[in-house]
Amino acid sequence: MALDNCLSKGTLKSVYLDQDTILKVFEKEYPKAEVLYEALNTARVEDTGLSIPKILEVTQIEGKWAIRREYVEGKTLYELMQEKPKDVDKYLEKMVDMQIKIQSKRNPLLNKLKDKIQRQIQELDCINEAQKFDLEAKLQGMPKHNKLCHGDYEPKNIIVDKKGNLHVVDWVHASQGNASADVARTYLLLALDSKKNADKYLDLFCNKTGTDKKYVQQWLPIVAAAQLEKNRPEEKDLLFSWVDVFDYQ
Repeated sequence: MALDNCLSKGTLKSVYLDQDTILKVFEKEYPKAEVLYEALNTARVEDTGLSIPKILEVTQIEGKWAIRREYVEGKTLYELMQEKPKDVDKYLEKMVDMQIKIQSKRNPLLNKLKDKIQRQIQELDCINEAQKFDLEAKLQGMPKHNKLCHGDYEPKNIIVDKKGNLHVVDWVHASQGNASADVARTYLLLALDSKKNADKYLDLFCNKTGTDKKYVQQWLPIVAAAQLEKNRPEEKDLLFSWVDVFDYQ
């Protein structure tokens, strides 16, 4: 199979447009279990009734595992926010509305978010044992919920079609858990690009849902520590600054 129309190329996976479908191709060293887990997670999100680009098949191409899903023509929300900065507030509101819709769904077969975060913190080697203890204690003290959480909800993972409809992709990190934990993670991802937009996003979410902003902020040190597991040098300074913040007045 000839794959010519490459949409994005990474170290371990690349995305292609192939016959009106999207094909995500993983390099040979990428674990088979993780490919199958991503497909399974996405299928479980489909089972919630949420309208997302559906998985069509899991296959192999030249010895590499690949996932094929439905193609949605459009631009990412991130691209639109860059192209039309005057419309950022409108885009952020649509983004929040979609996240609220996502969090209204449930699937008891998804992994628990708190369990995943605990594993991520335990595996860190860039913080000391005392910090790990404090973070895990704080995590265990947070309420347990079972709402659908995307796990990587940001403008780059939202496609806007020609009619203005939003389509959320990349559900590999989906889990069931506390909505405010997922909101805190989105806040951090936005803040890595624009603190101003991150603050607007958080205000919008809290106003629309009646959530106390301090409650979301309590999750920030926890999700920042979990994000450190990705070991991205460009993120470390900001993430460490959040890991050290425990109380909001």
